[in-house]
Amino acid sequence: MDHAGYMRQALAEAEKAYALGEVPIGAVVVLDGEIIGRGHNLREALKDSTAHAEILALREAARKIGDWRLNGATLYSTIEPCPMCAGALVQFRVKTLVYGAADPKAGAVDSVIDVVRQPRFNHQVEVVAGVLEEECRQIIQRFFRALREKKAHGEMAELVEGARLEIE
Repeated sequence: MDHAGYMRQALAEAEKAYALGEVPIGAVVVLDGEIIGRGHNLREALKDSTAHAEILALREAARKIGDWRLNGATLYSTIEPCPMCAGALVQFRVKTLVYGAADPKAGAVDSVIDVVRQPRFNHQVEVVAGVLEEECRQIIQRFFRALREKKAHGEMAELVEGARLEIE
């Protein structure tokens, strides 16, 4: 499978988050051509600010291989990782990050700061940006457009509560 194929898997994870009323970001971790970790945002459902797609995918991958070091692994994320997730990529020793859309407000790879290629850290991550960029951007835009419409109609609480019930 090529970068686009794995990114489609990450987009499928983002769709799961969308269906739950979560910000639709998805991630998969690939090692030796096999997906070893999947994740989608669950911050609202779990009431956990660290339950980002990338973190959940990295944790699952580490459990699967029995090691916190994900040497040689590639993480595919539908959006440029935030500072927390970028730091986790360094800590997990991920070899390559492939992301779809940039995050001009909070991106910690190319947009605001560059955490993953910081030469003073003991590990740097290779980066491939813009894979299926338009599709990755569209799902986020669609989500926030729908959220603004629901908020305008006072349906915000129902959206979040519905997502919570889907998880339980």
